[in-house]
Amino acid sequence: MAAVTPDDARTPAEGSVLLAVGETMAMLAPADGGGVADAVDFLVDAGGAESNVAAHAAAGGMTARWFSRLGADALGDRVLRQVAARGVDTAGVVRDVERPTGLYVKDPGRGVRYYRRGSAASALSSTDAEVLALDDVSVLHVSGITAAISTSARGFLVAAMARARSRGVTVSFDVNHRSALWSAAEAAPVLADLSARADVVFVGRDEAETLWKTPRDVDVRALFPDVPELVVKDGDIGATVFAGAERTFVPALRVEVLDAVGAGDAFAGGYLAARARGGDPAARLAAGHERAALTLRTYGDSLDDSGARRGSD
Repeated sequence: MAAVTPDDARTPAEGSVLLAVGETMAMLAPADGGGVADAVDFLVDAGGAESNVAAHAAAGGMTARWFSRLGADALGDRVLRQVAARGVDTAGVVRDVERPTGLYVKDPGRGVRYYRRGSAASALSSTDAEVLALDDVSVLHVSGITAAISTSARGFLVAAMARARSRGVTVSFDVNHRSALWSAAEAAPVLADLSARADVVFVGRDEAETLWKTPRDVDVRALFPDVPELVVKDGDIGATVFAGAERTFVPALRVEVLDAVGAGDAFAGGYLAARARGGDPAARLAAGHERAALTLRTYGDSLDDSGARRGSD
């Protein structure tokens, strides 16, 4: 399989602007990888799927922006600074004086605990969608996480996707079902509807099977025959893109996996950047695998190209 070379990754995707929207929280984790109860030092970082995708797309040559709501608090200041440091334009982010920045705590061996109810991002609404700056945007990237955090945020997501498509902006949607936020039974019809509204859809094969009882990639395609680009990821096996009547499969890179969290965000960012550079379906998948492999080979949820870690909720 052809890999994306550093020269390829630095080639500007001229005129290609990606706008990613969705919640990014402050992420707290023990610095030594131990449990929260006994930890002395902690890592405080930014954790958000959509802002991660933006950072990976920026590394691939796209102009990347991120929009959401953050609390007008110290954690919000930190999140904003950390996302911006990864090459992502954060100028449009709204600071909310009434609601806090969301927080999640990673407790190795005991799971993750979210403190996001009533967060600034949960107050996203269709009003926010109406003021999204889309004039020069070529791709709007969203995920199913936004649909799960509140009713108003789900309305924001639907309105943002509709407004983008009405303006000729490509809508990219990562299904991103989070079982901690809602059950598969509740999520399945909503995520299916959102997928059908998008131009590019990313979904894990196992995720699709859980949601829609579709065990094979071709079954997922049969469920969404009209999605222009449907990308079905199958873990360490590889990924398939269905584009029109064509089906293209590229195997995953063989790497020593240190931490799998965040690899999906990296894949989407790499794929979208290669797409903006005019790569064919195989090149897009290869670029996605390359960015995912970088993340899989590091501790922490994701990374920037200087090696710094960042989180994915």
